[in-house]
This record gives sequence, C-alpha cells and structure tokens, in this order.
Amino acid sequence: MYGQPRRANPAQPAMTFDQMLERVRYEGDHPTRERAEEAVRTVLAARAGTTPAVARWDTGAVLAVVARLAGPDLLARILRQLPGGYALLFGEAELRQPQPAL
Repeated sequence: MYGQPRRANPAQPAMTFDQMLERVRYEGDHPTRERAEEAVRTVLAARAGTTPAVARWDTGAVLAVVARLAGPDLLARILRQLPGGYALLFGEAELRQPQPAL
C-alpha cells in the first residue's frame, strides 16, 4: 500500500482548503466562510454541542465535498469499511445486499 504509486483522479482537480471551505459553505448554505470552517473542523475533528439536525446537516455538507475530493475508488474503499447507513452522509445511494431466504 505505501510503496505503490497513487493514481491521479483526472476528473477531480486539486482543491485548496479555502476552495473546500467555499464548497462546504455553498453545500451547507452557511452564511459565512467562518461558519463553514467551524462545520469542517467539527465534522472532521470534534463534537459540537449542537442539535442532531444541525450536526447531520453539517456532516452531510462536509462529507459530500470530501467524497468528491476522494474520487469514486477511494470513496468506495472508505464506504466498505463503514457500517451500513453511512453512504448517505457522503451523498451516495446505499445499495443493500440481498438477504438469503430462510
């Protein structure tokens, strides 16, 4: 894993932190860049002491941008490691595996 070259994701150009904040500001409909940065830092690092609805909203806005930056291959690897139900936070539909008949 560490010695392998990274595949570039030509569909997604590199994004600066400021550009990411602007996308989160837009996606989350935050009034200021500072509020967007607070959401990013909260979602990626700490608990926020907000309501569950605000936490879900902020998480969805931040992770939707992170998903686009990660690209489809990395996002698929991330989602395979998470419990069911997390794909929606990344703006992705979650396909359920068929359950065998008993």
